[in-house]
Amino acid sequence: MNIFVVGLNHKTADIDVREKLAFNGPKLEDGLQRIATIPEIKETVILSTCNRVELYTNVKNPAKAYESIKDFLSEFHSLDRNAIEKSLYTYENVTAVRHLFRVASSLDSMVVGEPQILGQLKDAFEFALRKKTTGILLNKLMKKAISVAKRVRTETKIAENAVSIGFAAVELAKKIFEDLSTKSFMLLGAGEMAELAARHLMNNGVKDVVVANRTYETGCNLAQEFNGRAVRFEEFIHEMTNTDIVICSTGAPTYVLMKEQMQKVMKERKHKPVFIIDISVPRNIDPAINDIDNVYLYDVDDLQGVVDSNKLERQKEAEKAEGIIAEEIETFQRWQSSLDAVPTIVALREKADLIKKEEIEKLLNKFPVLGEKEKSAVEYMANALVNKLIHPPTTALKEDSEDKDVLIATIKKLYGLNEKGE
Repeated sequence: MNIFVVGLNHKTADIDVREKLAFNGPKLEDGLQRIATIPEIKETVILSTCNRVELYTNVKNPAKAYESIKDFLSEFHSLDRNAIEKSLYTYENVTAVRHLFRVASSLDSMVVGEPQILGQLKDAFEFALRKKTTGILLNKLMKKAISVAKRVRTETKIAENAVSIGFAAVELAKKIFEDLSTKSFMLLGAGEMAELAARHLMNNGVKDVVVANRTYETGCNLAQEFNGRAVRFEEFIHEMTNTDIVICSTGAPTYVLMKEQMQKVMKERKHKPVFIIDISVPRNIDPAINDIDNVYLYDVDDLQGVVDSNKLERQKEAEKAEGIIAEEIETFQRWQSSLDAVPTIVALREKADLIKKEEIEKLLNKFPVLGEKEKSAVEYMANALVNKLIHPPTTALKEDSEDKDVLIATIKKLYGLNEKGE
């Protein structure tokens, strides 16, 4: 069994590539079902966020699996295979485990210490569980990654004053508008990061909040939380006439606001400045809108410059987190090593039980006059002998050692074991 990761993120691919490869909406379920049919892949979890698309798998042959995954991504998303490959990275076994632990702990995020990724990983794992695309190895790995992330947050200060996409949005807004308390704000859509950004803005003085969501009832509930008001989604462009700040995350597959529409809005606003952040992947706001005077449009990639300033402050806490991850990798490897020996332990027990059963039958055939009490005594002694004889090799197989493969091979040869399912 090999843990194998194939993916791309904000470091290896820009937003144009990431949004084309995203598994959003029904694509996630369809993707999991399709990849489950690939013979080389035994288990799969797909993690798809605005900043990364990663496939966590259990495979027998990583090289063959990689070729199959590239074919799958190309066919599923209707993209050129060579173009995709340029942005991909791979990790195997211990490096794959380290990568996942770092992702879960937000050490690999655009903003180190942001809390969203852990929730997104939990959701990805739970979805794969429901669709039955995981097994013993990935189940253990994902649960361990979640516990490692919680330990990192508990034992370091990496999450204190944690910066996020929302925090970056506030920093940009402050550069455009000196006093946020006098500005109106629209939440377009109900994405998790958009909601978080809204809360950051409110914490920085914004009071006039409007929520426009495709599901009007959801919009009303959010508006109530923000002490604002809700409008129907089809009315949001008209509402923008009186809106200074817009954060968009609708989950729509295409643009919901075009340049021509924004030009009309700006004319009605008499060209007063508007700050728009589109944190959707795929993007929901036409990038050409940024060409309009006094319109400041940013997407998730644009936020990188804002968050870079926080890296130095978090470096010490990140180093502590790396130490925790190193410890947890060793723990997981010990478990995985013991898992490799399980088939041999089972085969050894089955052979010992078979020999015990055969010898007891021979003995009872020779002495048919034995009573139930005597038969029970014979069986008790046979069980005790078998347990004592197989205890040393079983214990050795369960222990973590560098020569585990040699030990497994030796025991199989000595006892003439032929494991089932190998």
